[in-house]
Amino acid sequence: MDLFVTCMMSSVAGQVVGGDSSDRQEYKLSPGAQPSDPNGRAPLHNKSAPTKPAPAIMAKRVAVILSGCGVYDGTEIHEASAVLVHLSRAGAKVQMFAPDADQMHVVNHCEGKPTEEKRNVLQESARIARGEVTDLAKLNVSDFDAAIIPGGFGVAKNLSDWAVKNKDCTIQPQLEKIIKMFHQAGKPLGMCCISPILAAKILPGCELTVGQDKECKMWPYAQTADAVKEMGCKHVNKDVEEAHVDVKNKLVTTCAFMCNAPFHKVFDGVGVMVQETLKLA
Repeated sequence: MDLFVTCMMSSVAGQVVGGDSSDRQEYKLSPGAQPSDPNGRAPLHNKSAPTKPAPAIMAKRVAVILSGCGVYDGTEIHEASAVLVHLSRAGAKVQMFAPDADQMHVVNHCEGKPTEEKRNVLQESARIARGEVTDLAKLNVSDFDAAIIPGGFGVAKNLSDWAVKNKDCTIQPQLEKIIKMFHQAGKPLGMCCISPILAAKILPGCELTVGQDKECKMWPYAQTADAVKEMGCKHVNKDVEEAHVDVKNKLVTTCAFMCNAPFHKVFDGVGVMVQETLKLA
């Protein structure tokens, strides 16, 4: 019994006693081991790697480019609102821009006829932006991860002269430069309704949709698809609740009110466009 107690005490001290001194074998405690561990092993919790905090997810910075206020001479208001709601829901940081220039003309939206009135694109866009809109000339591409352009006839009248020249149109110079810079930087562009014609003009060979290419009551602007094809781009038929993603050019398009669809379907289609644009950012 005395020998057993002696061996146990010697083991705790780091030695095994038995025979003469030449037979003794020493055991050193592992770093962090407790004397109560007869095998000299470190506790398991000391082997655990320190927990690293999860990396912060940066909010996407998106420039939304407007062309006035009102479907017939500016930005289509419901499309702009849909874009802003979906961006807000996705946690994006948004800044709105518009050119500081006169509109092509002002349209009486009750009658659908031009008036003699003069209005400024930037000032009209401020109605949608709740006053928070910046001159397009101040847009710095390096400050943003993506750009989105809602539709409306303002795209065809104020951001270009498509309404007059169709496929032979020219693009507002500042906007043309900005679109090219986003594309060259590999940053995605989202466009809806008539605004994809901007990409068709600036990015030859790109893929896009303005809805369907067969005109009918549901698709009154289907001839736009033919013009896109004549400009050397690929048109992809899509329904109003869908979007087309041109991965190569990082271009996301949806038809919106190029289709005579219910508001909620246009809203949903714009949402798909926004989501796919943010995925590429």
